[in-house]
Amino acid sequence: MAKKNNPISFFHNPRCRKSREALQLLEDAGASILIRYYLEDPPTSNELIALLARLNLSPMDLIRKEEALFKEQFRGQEHTDAEWIQIMVDHPKLIQRPIAIMGERAVVGRPPEQVLTLLRAK
Repeated sequence: MAKKNNPISFFHNPRCRKSREALQLLEDAGASILIRYYLEDPPTSNELIALLARLNLSPMDLIRKEEALFKEQFRGQEHTDAEWIQIMVDHPKLIQRPIAIMGERAVVGRPPEQVLTLLRAK
């Protein structure tokens, strides 16, 4: 279980069912959680770079490709990793959700139960 001094940072969109489910799982497990409403408080490019390293993902892996905004404005475009990161900073709706971060580990909560792996990590 997550200790009080090692809270889980949680990128949350309360309108997203998967995000609500993952948050409920963490709450039910007694985790200490710091909720970040990332649509209102988007991550900086440096935060996204660090997050991608924790997730071991490329910027394109973190983008919601089924999002209407992506389909309308970005599908089929070629960008560098730095440009995709800036696009996510400018359009946080494109960032996969939910994301749970604890220490140097992070997971995308798809399926929502995936967030519980942080609590089992040593």
